[in-house]
Order: sequence, then C-alpha cells, then structure tokens
Amino acid sequence: MFKSLRSPTSLIVLIAGAAGILLVLYAWRLPPFVTSVETTDNAYVRGYVTLMSPQVSGYVVDVPVKDYEHVKQGQVLAKIDDRIYAQKLAQSRAALDGQKASLANSHQQELSAQASITSSQAQIDSATAALKRAQLAWDRVDNLSNRGIASASESEAAQATLEQAKAALNQAQAALEVSKQSLATIIVNRASLEANVAGAEAAVQLAEIDLQNTSVVAPRDGHLGEIGVRIGQYVTLGTQMMAVVPEDVWVIANFKETQLDGMQVGQPVSVSVDALGHHRLTGRVERFSPAAGSEFAVIKPDNATGNFTKVAQRVGVRISIDPGQDLAKDLSPGLSVVVRIDKSAAPLKSVAENQ
Repeated sequence: MFKSLRSPTSLIVLIAGAAGILLVLYAWRLPPFVTSVETTDNAYVRGYVTLMSPQVSGYVVDVPVKDYEHVKQGQVLAKIDDRIYAQKLAQSRAALDGQKASLANSHQQELSAQASITSSQAQIDSATAALKRAQLAWDRVDNLSNRGIASASESEAAQATLEQAKAALNQAQAALEVSKQSLATIIVNRASLEANVAGAEAAVQLAEIDLQNTSVVAPRDGHLGEIGVRIGQYVTLGTQMMAVVPEDVWVIANFKETQLDGMQVGQPVSVSVDALGHHRLTGRVERFSPAAGSEFAVIKPDNATGNFTKVAQRVGVRISIDPGQDLAKDLSPGLSVVVRIDKSAAPLKSVAENQ
C-alpha cells in the first residue's frame, strides 16, 4: 500500500488535490489565507469632465484651440459671430438713453408744475386784494345808497365789481388746485418712469452678457478633449462643442457589501494603475456611497418577483489621491485601477475629522 502511494501518479494526484484545496481556501479567504486586505478591480479614475456649450446661437468664426491642448481659466475656446449681439447692445443702450430722457423731462415738468403753483398762489393773492377793494367800495356805495346820496347805477356797478372779484378769486383758487393735481400726477408717474429706466438698464446688462457669451471660455485650468465644433458651424444653446477636464481626479472603487465591514474613512489605500505599468499610488478613503449602485440604476431590479438568487451588491467608495506623487499628474478620468485597502490600518485622523 505504501509503495502505491510512492508512485509518481499517486504523488501527482495528491499534489493536485492539495493545490485545489488550497486554491479554494484562498478564493474563499478561509484559514490559513484570512487577510484584512480587501481588493477590487472594479475601480476607475474619475474627474470633472465639463462639456462646453454656448449660451447664445450663431455661426462659429474662430476656434483657437486644438485637441487635448492644455488651457487656462478664462482662455477663449471658441468665438461666435457677435455682430448681431453688438447691435442689440447698441439698441438697448439707445432705449436706455430714451428712458433716462423721459425721466429727466419728468423732473423738468415737476419744476414747471411748482412754478405754476407759485403763479396760481400769486393770482389768489391778487384776487384776494381785488375782492377786498371791491368789498370796501360796495360797502361805501351801499352806505351812500341807504342815505339817498348814491345813484342806483353806482350801486349796481359796485355790486357787479364785487361779484367779479369773488369769481376771480374762485378761479384763482381752482387754478391753484389744478396746478397741485398736475404736480401730484407728475410725481406718481415718476415711479413708472424710474421703473422703465431700471428695465432698460437690465436690458443693457443682458445684452452685454449675450455679447460676452459669444466668446466661449474655459471655466477652469485643464486639458481639452476632442474639439467637436468647426469654423462656420451654426451652434445653438446646448450644442456640445468640446470638453474641459481639470487636473483634479479621484478614484471610485466599487466594493462588494461583504468587503465593507471594517472599512473606515481615512484608511490608507494602494492604487495600482493599469495604464502606468501597474505602478502603485497611495491614497485615502474619503467617503462611502449612501446607497448601493443598483439603487442609482435606471432600471432597478425587482427582487419581489420570480425566483431569487442572492447577489452581493456593490457600494462605491471614493478615494482621494495623496498629493506629491509624480505619477498622479498622469491620471486621467476613466482609467482602470486596482484598489487595495488594509482594514486593519488606522485611519488618518485629519481625513476622518473632515468628513
């Protein structure tokens, strides 16, 4: 029996069986292959990829940049024909000048109305003095008439003069009231004219914004993607012209839910980048997704129907790249990486406290 076990065939079978058992133990992380390091290759570099679109419509007259070029914040990426928008700005400025002139005319009308009030007041004073004279004259004539000295014609003339003076005073008082009402009307209309001026100023500002928007500029420093717009092309709101990719990048690693136990914010991470010859970069766990990836899917699984097979869900883990690494500048959004997290490592306090 022992001789049969020493045969080459038996040894190969025993070795293969032992290797298979060890392989199963390693795959299922059973003793003696228990480890605190969790690994996933379902991980990718992410970044802010900004799709540039115009805010105004028109023909493209200049594209001064090229594919994959590095650009600075505020650098012109494309230029749209601005002749129409320049004329709209001139038109809105002319309308603003007209509204300002109407407002200035209102101030002049107010001064004129105040002068009319002063004049009406002077006429009242004059009519009051004339009424006083007519009243005195009438009193004298009436006294003489009662004594039989004044004639009837003199009495009638004095009475008519008195009535005319009263009418003149009433007319002057009415003119004063008209002047006051005119002044009130001018002041009430002032608010409407001021609102028109404010509206015209807003129209000028909008026209200036539209004119500025004929130049599409980079919102941040970064690199361009492929240029999707050409000179002479007519673009409208929402037309995708190009993409700007800033240098800020991070890693999203999708771990199985069974791997999350023991992971903490701030723990060190090793990131192996396929595109960089599998060189490793260091990072830190920044935060965890608030839900499993299936919850963000367009078509969510319905586990309440049909047969059910339990499938371990994956949860996104955001990982920041430690600064000061030379290869970090070569990371681009979309690159595949392999992430390793040692759950036994103590988290970095500064990172954990910031979360």
